[in-house]
Amino acid sequence: MASPPGSNASLDEFIPPGPWTPALDYAIDAWQRSVLYADVMRQRGNQYQEHMAKKAPNVLSMRYEFVDDGRKLPRPVNYGLTRIIPPDDVQTDTRKRPFIIVDPRAGHGPGIGGFKPESEIGVAVRAGHPCYFIGFLPEPMPGQTVEDVMRAEAHFIEKVIALHPEAEGKPVVIGNCQAGWQIMMTAAMRPELFGPIILAGAPLSYWAGWRGMNPMRYFGGLVGGSWLTAFTSDLDGGKFDGAWLVQNFENLNPANTLWSKQYNLYSKVDTEAERYLGFEKWWGGHVFLNREEIQYIVDNLFIGNKLSSAELVTSDGIRLDLRNVKSPIIVFCSKGDNITPPPQALGWITDLYQDDNEVRAHGQTIVYAVHESIGHLGIFVSGSVARKEHQEFTGNIDMIDVLPPGIYEAEISEKTPDTPNADLAYGDYVLHFGRRRLDDVRKIVQQIPEDDRRFAAVKRIGKINLGLYRTFVQPWVRQAVTPPVAEFMQRAHPLRLSYEMFSDRSPLAAPLKPLAQEVRKHRKPVAKDNPFQVAEQIAANTIESNLEIWTKLRDDLLENVFMTVYGSPLVQDWAGLGANLGPVRKHPGISPEHREFMLRRAQELRGLMETGGLREACLRMLIYVSDALGGLDERSFKLIRKMRAEKDKVVALQEFKDVVRDQALMMMLDAPSAIAAMPVLLSRATPADIRTALEDMTQVVMAGIPLTDAAQQRLAVMREIFTRAADKAEGPRRRAPAKTAAKTVAKSPSKAARKTAAAPAGKTPRKRAPRKTAAAG
Repeated sequence: MASPPGSNASLDEFIPPGPWTPALDYAIDAWQRSVLYADVMRQRGNQYQEHMAKKAPNVLSMRYEFVDDGRKLPRPVNYGLTRIIPPDDVQTDTRKRPFIIVDPRAGHGPGIGGFKPESEIGVAVRAGHPCYFIGFLPEPMPGQTVEDVMRAEAHFIEKVIALHPEAEGKPVVIGNCQAGWQIMMTAAMRPELFGPIILAGAPLSYWAGWRGMNPMRYFGGLVGGSWLTAFTSDLDGGKFDGAWLVQNFENLNPANTLWSKQYNLYSKVDTEAERYLGFEKWWGGHVFLNREEIQYIVDNLFIGNKLSSAELVTSDGIRLDLRNVKSPIIVFCSKGDNITPPPQALGWITDLYQDDNEVRAHGQTIVYAVHESIGHLGIFVSGSVARKEHQEFTGNIDMIDVLPPGIYEAEISEKTPDTPNADLAYGDYVLHFGRRRLDDVRKIVQQIPEDDRRFAAVKRIGKINLGLYRTFVQPWVRQAVTPPVAEFMQRAHPLRLSYEMFSDRSPLAAPLKPLAQEVRKHRKPVAKDNPFQVAEQIAANTIESNLEIWTKLRDDLLENVFMTVYGSPLVQDWAGLGANLGPVRKHPGISPEHREFMLRRAQELRGLMETGGLREACLRMLIYVSDALGGLDERSFKLIRKMRAEKDKVVALQEFKDVVRDQALMMMLDAPSAIAAMPVLLSRATPADIRTALEDMTQVVMAGIPLTDAAQQRLAVMREIFTRAADKAEGPRRRAPAKTAAKTVAKSPSKAARKTAAAPAGKTPRKRAPRKTAAAG
């Protein structure tokens, strides 16, 4: 009796075991895997056609409901606002601030931020936050511009704020990749709308990068500027096909594109098909941009690099200066990201600021985290990243919102049995915000002035080439490209063809489905130690290694060509840079209005040194001691929050944030005077409240990492101030005889305390051991 297709039962029955058995087993397995692989390709084609036939295709894994339509705005756009419906076992807390996730419109469709339950959206929903998603349709609205999209995003955020009047804090906005820089532009235009902003793999400084590692930044110069962008848009009839952007991403890693991704499916076809199809559903969902949108992006950002130098101005005259963003900015990037490397994610900080005082003077809080290895998509897709980084950012978002102005690095460590106060830390990790300086960011960015001159030459030569194209070539191209020709060009794109050519519509795929079903019934995987299987793995690794070597040689060649051509004095003279011997990218400077504001603000803060009471004194103590610790720990903040919850009257988070920032600025402006004024603040509290507050704040500063010697000395200074104030408030009749040594109470801290207050962190001056009195603690 004949065996069914795909079965090897007859071979096992009639061919006895022998030296040929491993070869036979491998041949059967290879044949079966080939059939199953081809069937997955068939399913991919079907999935692509079904997905692109939808009016609003996306890859969100959660239920959602439509809230607002950008097509109905005065300046219509193809964006929309949806609300994520939480799972049945999750209760949304209306008091928690909403989260808004904005996905990148960089060639693919929307939904990657909620691609699976363990994602940015999934983490926010599980934490009880109301969650919203800003997505887009495949086709742009006629005449749609980047500025129109910015205004639509601002409208959507206003809508979310109106829907949650009881929320404690403004919405958290997460921008992935391209959406990150667009959200930052919107925040610079409408800073009052935003809570904390999380930028995941978002480039903001486009000339930055590490030599020998980030070749994508050279492409604009190697093709002579943005004329090719205009030409491509003309070939598509006035729209830019996002498939070209996707192809650029694929060209970055030929080893993965040409071999690894497909071989991984073939070698693990029994288990990998579902994951592969899920990703390809998003990767193949190509969308379009308007001609005006892509030209603006390439001219002003990718080649012009105007965002990080405050050179962009809206149509109504608003300068897009990222220093205007007052909400905390969390920058999450990775050394393994070859699309948005850390220099491009962080370079805007060194472009805008000259020193740390400027950062604090603008009231900006910047938190950055640099992953060691995850790739670009993994930053907002990886389940391990969602469980660690995104969960920690989400769980500590209120702490981030009240951090004093400055630069911090998020340091995430795993909980262990020895972790102090582990119950105060959210999830399986402990988050610490280490204070950093601008020089720490410069070490990551590694800016090279000579390279900036090369990119400046590209910028100027690109303008010349674009003008020549528009004058002499564009009219002919537009005459030749009729709507049917443009449609044919779009459908004939190589990436689209790879999806459309192999599906149930293809005669070649007709027998695959029943054959694959039979193969699955009689599947016989080969043993991992089969010599032919081992040889296959060796061959696959060799192919991948050779492609990686070729990629490295190609990238090095492209870099050398770029450096040689645009580093030539002749080319730079041709671009008009020869007469300019100074830096080609000048610091944007500080406006006279901002300088005047800061002077007024400094005078105001000096006048508020003795304004307040016990709360302000406690915050000065916390800031003073934590400064010597080099950062702040989530466990300390959680303890503060727990103490706040136990009070009868809880201060609103925004009010608490304003008080923290005021006290931090006072300490930065004049720490000795701020500390000297603390006895006045404490004099307005009862002795019991002062002593209780001292013990509470001592617990807070000791809840996180162990105190350094400098922090312990500063804590001793604070204990002295609080104890003296409590003793003074009690009056002579309540003092015990043993405390007569502290009979004379100074109206301000001791000389040693003032010296300690004036010293920077880690350099607390030596002082003689205090006598064992109540004032010394």
